[in-house]
Amino acid sequence: MAASAALLRQCPLLLPQDREGMAYEGFVTAQGRDFHIRILLPMDFQLKNARIECSWHLKKILHGYRHILKQRLHSCPDLVSFMVELKSVLEIALKNTQDLHVPRPPEYYSCLVRDLEILGWNKVSYVDTGLATVKLKAEDSCGRQHLITLKLNAKYPTEPPDCLVDFPVQFAVSWMPQVNCPQNSLIDIYNQFLAALESLKQFWDAMDEIDGKTWVLEPENPTRGATTRRIAIGNNVSVNIEVDPRHPNMLPECYFLGADHVVNPLRIKLNNNMHLWDPEISLLQNLKELLEIDFPSRAVIEKSDFAKDCGICYAYRLNGTTPDQVCDDPRCGQPFHQTCLYEWLQGLPSSRQSFNVIFGECPYCNKPLTLKSSMKKL
Repeated sequence: MAASAALLRQCPLLLPQDREGMAYEGFVTAQGRDFHIRILLPMDFQLKNARIECSWHLKKILHGYRHILKQRLHSCPDLVSFMVELKSVLEIALKNTQDLHVPRPPEYYSCLVRDLEILGWNKVSYVDTGLATVKLKAEDSCGRQHLITLKLNAKYPTEPPDCLVDFPVQFAVSWMPQVNCPQNSLIDIYNQFLAALESLKQFWDAMDEIDGKTWVLEPENPTRGATTRRIAIGNNVSVNIEVDPRHPNMLPECYFLGADHVVNPLRIKLNNNMHLWDPEISLLQNLKELLEIDFPSRAVIEKSDFAKDCGICYAYRLNGTTPDQVCDDPRCGQPFHQTCLYEWLQGLPSSRQSFNVIFGECPYCNKPLTLKSSMKKL
């Protein structure tokens, strides 16, 4: 109820279309204008797998911000937070769309070109024909390549540009209004960008080690802003971790996916060994020691050795998700996508449902199954 009330306050014209709160339709408002939108949540209510449909006009306005919105879907904890982010991005997009039609004074171009020359053209990755969008490239101390996109309005440099980055945290620019270009604003922004890169060095070090030394099931192609990894442990067994980008060497949030007889011992080991976590060694090494396991290595094991297809749709990846439900019978152990299994169980006359839990039988071995329509972190 609290979430529904919060959503109603943020987007009073966006209304639920079903009792489960899985479909919403209505309008999102920005700068006094209403834009039609429809949001469909998956069975597990994870925003990263949500489907967003909108009018062609809104799609056109947000075209250049799709990667930002995709990143927000992965990072926002709930629909209310995402709608706040969506409205902020829409405000920026509308402002920049309007700025394209605002004539820019000659001082704008002379000041911007001067700033770019002082900064160095070797740091410029892209400039659009209207000199309204600039992408700057940078390399952190570990050699990783990064981009910052600057959307400049007609009042630059008296007003700051909008800065878009692929970060796991918010990037807020400190800006001093400038008149007649007495100082170089772009160098100030660029230096703040470099400082932010170094502040996230340990986070990216930890994530790069995981990506390079383990089999990451999800996300398939993680962005620099992605804070979660679902790491394969064995056949139909994995652990999903949520890393704090500000404290990447601390114990992350973990929950296990797989049959109970396999994941319960792992949960016990994690709880019993939690006090052994050592912030002086890498996150991956800590996980190995606490769980007393070796993760499948890319060097010696093929992904096909443990990445099994769903037993219902016969596909491994469905709408970006991999099988995350497993039959608990050790003799069966068949994996399923949660969506596939939920729909299968709903179609059986012998199944019964209580609130968000459905009770039925495994399609393969007929062992009783219990499935929650929304997964919880354990």
